Amino acid sequence: MYGWLQAFFQRWWRQQSDMIKDTVKGLVSSGRLEFINGGMCMHDEATVHYIDMIDQTTLGHRFIKEEFGQIPRIGWQIDPFGHSAVQAYLLGAEVGFDALYFFRIDYQDRDTRNGTKELEVVWRGSKTFGSSADIFAGIFPKNYEPPPGEFYFEVDDTSPVVQDDPLLFDYNVEQRVNDFVAAALAQANVTRTNHIMFTMGTDFKYQYAESWFRQMDKLIHYVNKDGRVNALYSTPSIYTDAKFSTNEPWPLKTNDFFPYADNPNAYWTGYFTSRPALKRYVRMMSGYYLAARQLEFFIGRSKSGSTTDSLGDALALAQHHDAVTGTEKQHVANDYAKRLSIGYKKVTSRENCCNSYLMISFAIRWIDLV
Repeated sequence: MYGWLQAFFQRWWRQQSDMIKDTVKGLVSSGRLEFINGGMCMHDEATVHYIDMIDQTTLGHRFIKEEFGQIPRIGWQIDPFGHSAVQAYLLGAEVGFDALYFFRIDYQDRDTRNGTKELEVVWRGSKTFGSSADIFAGIFPKNYEPPPGEFYFEVDDTSPVVQDDPLLFDYNVEQRVNDFVAAALAQANVTRTNHIMFTMGTDFKYQYAESWFRQMDKLIHYVNKDGRVNALYSTPSIYTDAKFSTNEPWPLKTNDFFPYADNPNAYWTGYFTSRPALKRYVRMMSGYYLAARQLEFFIGRSKSGSTTDSLGDALALAQHHDAVTGTEKQHVANDYAKRLSIGYKKVTSRENCCNSYLMISFAIRWIDLV
């Protein structure tokens, strides 16, 4: 199991008893629960400022470090609409990630890579730093959902369950095993080495997790009993270690995975400029947040804690790939803007002198940018 969106995890974490927290910490320390990516959100990679990408990632990693004594090893940017070399370099290699996994690349590029087994590459995100900026990057063959063959196990899904009672007329263990093996072999045909990753889930799934794990337990048991392939519960770190252990030479990738198109004449580039007012508001608050933190360092925190935390949290969420991009519904865009406004007001309410210092800081920063 693994988690990546800290904004939701932290909301859940605050509501748990000490007993539950101790249980979770035990799962993390034993490697059974793994945090990947670890930012407050899964940020966009096209319309954000690199400082905001770093800040929101740092905010999430700090929490994981404080609560669990570790930081993530793996980048997990499976849903942003195209991918930047800046992500690979600054928030991959430089953060210390061992690998970065994602999904959305141009459909023609994906088709080509499927045919040449180049979905997994070494991504060199910086020409300046060369091989020191390299990171292993994995692109999913189709999407971030279960493999073809009907392996969705939500309570209302239509995929056949593993019916292993031989006294029932719909006993289907052999068929379900054959479906799983066929999917595994198909993915192996486009993947180097004999290790493949199945992403068992997708958006809005695991609302009733027991149904998923009951079926996956059965699949793993009967597939391994069949013996043609070996199935196991794993994590992105375990998968990455298995890939590294083969000493396979990987193709080299440089530059971005932009623009992203998922079909002919279906380029996901409109979001580069959509909701321009929200984009400008996010960028303005980013500059304000930077100046406020600098001032807070000099004048000290208030007795009640940092006055910049609220704005920092709001800015972190605003980097989401369905926030600053402008791809969200209107009521969601309103919520992002409201959170930024609340954070801004909390900063400006600190002390009257703060505003004067901030105006000076903004003026200096503006001169630097001109």
